[in-house]
Amino acid sequence: MENEKKTENSKRIQTSFLNAAEKKALVWLAERQPKWADSDMLTYIGHIGAAVIALGFILSNFSVHFLWLSILGFVINWYGDSLDGTLARVRKQQRPIYGFYIDHTMDAINEALMFMGAGLSPFMRFDLSCVILVVYLMLTLNVAMNAHLKGEFRLTYAKLGPTEFRLICIIACLILIGVKSLREYTLALPWTVGTLELHILDIIGLVILLALIVIYFVTIMQDARYYAKIDPKPKNE
Repeated sequence: MENEKKTENSKRIQTSFLNAAEKKALVWLAERQPKWADSDMLTYIGHIGAAVIALGFILSNFSVHFLWLSILGFVINWYGDSLDGTLARVRKQQRPIYGFYIDHTMDAINEALMFMGAGLSPFMRFDLSCVILVVYLMLTLNVAMNAHLKGEFRLTYAKLGPTEFRLICIIACLILIGVKSLREYTLALPWTVGTLELHILDIIGLVILLALIVIYFVTIMQDARYYAKIDPKPKNE
C-alpha cells in the first residue's frame, strides 16, 4: 500500500520547451472529446500510432514516401499517448495505480515497435536501433523507480520530452523524404571487421544515443547521492 500511495502522489516534472503550449492544447482537446471516448481508448490509439510508425519505416524499404505513414503514426501516437492522462484529469476520473501500470506497459511496447521499426528501415542499422532502445528503456526504468522512491515522476530531461522526441523524428523523416543527397549519404568508418557504413539516420541515432547515455549516468549519480543522504550507512556501534 505504501508504494501505491507514492505512485498516486508522485509529482509530475514536465519542463520541456513545448510544455506550456502542449498542456493548453491537450486540455482543449480533452474538453471536446465525445463522452464515449475514455483514457483506455486513447492509450490504445497511441499504440496504434506506434504500430503505424513501425509499418511506415519497414515499408520505406520499397519507397521512401512510406515515411509519410510514419509521420502520420507519430501524430496518432502523440494524440493518444499524450491525451489519455489529460482526459482522466479533466474528467476527474484518475486511476493512478491502474493507469501507472497500463501507461508504462504500453510505453515499453510502443518504444520497442518504433525503435525496431526504424532498425528495419534502410536508413538505420538494426543493431544501433536496439542499443538506443535498451538505453531508453533503462532511463524509463529509472523514472519508474523514482516515482515510487522519491515521489517524483520526471517526464523531461534537458528540456526535451516525448513530444520533442517525436518532433525530432518527424523532422528526420521529412529530411529523408525531401533531400535525396542526405538520404543517400554514407559515412564509411574503419571497424574491427571490414568497414562500418553509417547513413544519416545512423548518425542522428548516435547523437541521440550519446545524449541518452550522458543523461542516464548524470541522473543515476544525482539520484544515488540523494538516496545515500536520506538513507545513510548505519554507524558501527
